[in-house]
Amino acid sequence: MRRVLILLALSAFINFVDRGNLSAAAPLLKTELALSDFRLGILLAAFFWSYAFFQMFSGWLVDRLDVKWMLAGGFFLWSVATAATGLAGGFALLLAARLVLGVGESVVYPSYSKILARYFPEEQRGLANSIIITGFYAGPAFGLFFGGILMGRYGWRSFFLLLGLISLLWLLPWFQCMPRERDKHANAGNPHDSDTPGIFEILKLRSAWGTCAALACLDYLSYFLLTWMPTYLVRGRNFSMDQMAATMGAAYVLCAVVAATCGWLSDRWIIAGATPTLVRKGFTSVGMAGAAIFVMPCVLAGPRLATVMVILVATSLGACSSNVWAITQTLAGPRAAGRWTGIENFVGNLGGAVAPALTGFVLGRTGHYFWAFTITAAVSLLGALSWAFWIGRVEPVVWASRVRAKGVSG
Repeated sequence: MRRVLILLALSAFINFVDRGNLSAAAPLLKTELALSDFRLGILLAAFFWSYAFFQMFSGWLVDRLDVKWMLAGGFFLWSVATAATGLAGGFALLLAARLVLGVGESVVYPSYSKILARYFPEEQRGLANSIIITGFYAGPAFGLFFGGILMGRYGWRSFFLLLGLISLLWLLPWFQCMPRERDKHANAGNPHDSDTPGIFEILKLRSAWGTCAALACLDYLSYFLLTWMPTYLVRGRNFSMDQMAATMGAAYVLCAVVAATCGWLSDRWIIAGATPTLVRKGFTSVGMAGAAIFVMPCVLAGPRLATVMVILVATSLGACSSNVWAITQTLAGPRAAGRWTGIENFVGNLGGAVAPALTGFVLGRTGHYFWAFTITAAVSLLGALSWAFWIGRVEPVVWASRVRAKGVSG
């Protein structure tokens, strides 16, 4: 399974390069297409609308169909959408390409959770998840650093087109290394199987709503950092494209390193005897609290200190992200991991969809960034409280549907 985990991390890397490259191109797009702040906010948010909308459907499919083919199909669709972005000639076509990108990428988290919940035990999921998270945050580091530099020199269209076509090469090793064993927990071919928990059974749980609310706050912070921070540094702080690329690249590199380190530490802590509740919730709540503390100085401090604060926000994000999905996978178990992840990511990405559009609206009304950063700090604090207090004990849920199925079979 090591090769599968490496390929999942690589797909996560490509996923976030494709997801975040429009943010690096945003200053160029705004000038070339004469976009208002509001229209730019719509473009930056469009991906999250379709991505969030399809989460529950994708989670349902992942639990019913063969997860390895679901992941491959989604990967193909989002790579083609990335290439098509480079050919778009106006606002409408760019909007369509971003919406299709969101549909393709909606299979990612449900697929990852399904695979990790099935093949990795509790004491290994922190590291396994953090390796994938490292891929996610290495993606923006590459896309914003190298992408920002290359777009500044050669334009953004060729970068999108070439990136989308090269990404398709990932499918070749995936077809060779993907898990061959059929998922015995999927319900394909047996629609009357009551063994798998339904959506409404999941939604009855306090912890399900807690994970959804906490992820919504995390995604608000994450997508604010991904979509508007590059534009803020260029237009609000007068950074050059190269300076912006270096700052954001460094921030996401450290975010990835911190995520991997915290994932490894969390597993070691559990092996040493600590409870998953203390460990997993500790990393998530402290990480979000740190982000709430560091985000306001980004807009209030001088240029040098602001750069440091941006990097500290990113490292706090990495600390939190290292254990987010380990919590969900433990609670849901392999039978419900895809569906629970789909529900959670749907609600969570509503926060992702709100952040870019709301930031654009606030900028349009106020003309400065202070209130946008204030809102982000408040949302981050709410996220820390949700991880700490809303979610209950981090232990496998005893599903009523599973108990009924055992009773019938007995």
